[in-house]
Amino acid sequence: MCGIIGVLGSSEAAPQILTGLKRLEYRGYDSAGIATISDGTLDRRRAPGKLTNLETALSDSPLKGTGGIGHTRWATHGAPNETNAHPHATHRVAVVHNGIIENYAELRQELEAKGVVFESVTDAEVCPQLITHYLETENCTPVEAFRKAIERMRGAFAFAAIFSGEDDLMICGRKGSPLAIGRGDGEMYLGSDAYSLAPFTNRIIYLEEGDWAVIKREKLKIFDEAGNPVSRPETVSSASQGLVDKDGHRHFMAKEIHEQPEVIAHTISRYIDGTSKTINLPNGAFDFAKLDRLTISACGTAYYAGLVAKYWFERWARLPIEIDVASELRYRDVPWTKDGGALFITQSGETADTLSALREARKNGQQIASVVNVPESSIARESDIVFPMAAGPEIGVASTKAFTCQLAALACIAIAAGRQRGTLSAEEESELVSGLLEIPRLVAEALKQSDKIETIARDIAKATGIFYIGRGVSYPMALEGALKLKEISYLHAEGYASGELKHGPIALIDENLPIAVIAPVDAHFEKTVSNMQEVMARDGKALLISCKDGIARAGEKTWATIETPKSHPLLSPIVYAVPIQLLAYFTASTKGTDVDQPRNLAKSVTVE
Repeated sequence: MCGIIGVLGSSEAAPQILTGLKRLEYRGYDSAGIATISDGTLDRRRAPGKLTNLETALSDSPLKGTGGIGHTRWATHGAPNETNAHPHATHRVAVVHNGIIENYAELRQELEAKGVVFESVTDAEVCPQLITHYLETENCTPVEAFRKAIERMRGAFAFAAIFSGEDDLMICGRKGSPLAIGRGDGEMYLGSDAYSLAPFTNRIIYLEEGDWAVIKREKLKIFDEAGNPVSRPETVSSASQGLVDKDGHRHFMAKEIHEQPEVIAHTISRYIDGTSKTINLPNGAFDFAKLDRLTISACGTAYYAGLVAKYWFERWARLPIEIDVASELRYRDVPWTKDGGALFITQSGETADTLSALREARKNGQQIASVVNVPESSIARESDIVFPMAAGPEIGVASTKAFTCQLAALACIAIAAGRQRGTLSAEEESELVSGLLEIPRLVAEALKQSDKIETIARDIAKATGIFYIGRGVSYPMALEGALKLKEISYLHAEGYASGELKHGPIALIDENLPIAVIAPVDAHFEKTVSNMQEVMARDGKALLISCKDGIARAGEKTWATIETPKSHPLLSPIVYAVPIQLLAYFTASTKGTDVDQPRNLAKSVTVE
């Protein structure tokens, strides 16, 4: 997910832009660049790879000027090299872009037919070339040219532009991708989120869908998609000003795995009354007793958190759950119910598919709630009720602490739903709350297995693939374990419901294939162990992940075991996430991959 920074300040802009870009590294990127305007002249520096390469370019050839724009790019159209890096520019305008221009090929062909020569193969370059076309052939002003250009483009995107001859002008617009404007004293800032702007200001104005804005140091004009002047509220952001560091760990991912006892405690403290052992939801939350169905949707790891929550809501609240990945839900012809609710799960609150699915649910009359880590995000702002997390900024590419905080929040919500619907007694609520209060301590205990897990990971790294299996709430954890390993170690991994092994995948099991068996001692334990025995009978390398009692009962003749602290069986996913994450982290480290930087997919990916 690309990142945008813009500055109209009183001091040199390039160092400030670089600071903002560093705060956007958590989004993942493979190139970066900055353009500034000085005495009416545009100049830019770009570099592939990490921001250190851009810093070197700036050190060798500094950029002057108190206004400028910057960008971190995750390659979609075109390889991650300097030519394709943003900002893209002509002699009249420099532009940074986040998102996808779906009709870029059509626009490019139109411009090339008129003699325009393109420098890159990206979709983004269409924007500065189209703006320049309107500036020069139709004698448009910068504002007119910008608006005419974005009206021609289809897709989900955010743009920011600066113009030659205009030292006090920046124009931006959004459609599907977030943008926030920061107001200072005689200075203005632009960013993809409030966190990137925190070093400069906490006075934030969020552009709404379709908005575009004309920004000057002392003046701001915002227009809606139809071109009507509009006013958007200014809020005071709670985003931290401090840069996130690794706190002595090799990678952000390792740091964030070890932060989980603290951030889970912070998250559940927002819901739990420890004295009465009850759950208190935010004011205005759903009346779950009146819902006839709850639709849950998310992407990636957050979707697996939703899958776990499906078991919780159905077990504790007897509430029918519909769940789908957001990229499918938004396009399905869903038969929404009159008294239905929709719950969306996201760390950033800006995931495009999740936001689109939310809007589809809203259009169909659903009550909208979200579990979000960023309270100022687009999804939070468009929800009727926000169930907060307290994970803090997640810099690592693979979601770890956000996932467990999502689970913690969802468990609290599901318990409260059960009490509202009369399907959980006060005693049962107290028991589950007691189990939740133990989770931070149990997660800290699970982290003590790091050394053993690292040893096991050295062998996993030699394999060509791995299966994860589990039943009940452990089935989504098997899916999550496979996703984590694929995402950062680039090993082929698959997650299965344990009982599904015999329906095809068992044919692939041999002495070279590790099978991670997620087996808390719960109602499914014996059946899961039976499935593990099927694996071992075919010489599969069974890795049993269970508590001390579970290992004592079933660990004989397994290839390896990872002991987890015993927890409430239905809350086990929050604890079992830790060995799953550590196994992925140490496997990736053994293979020498950079777990904080996504692999370059430019050659195989054409759309985000």
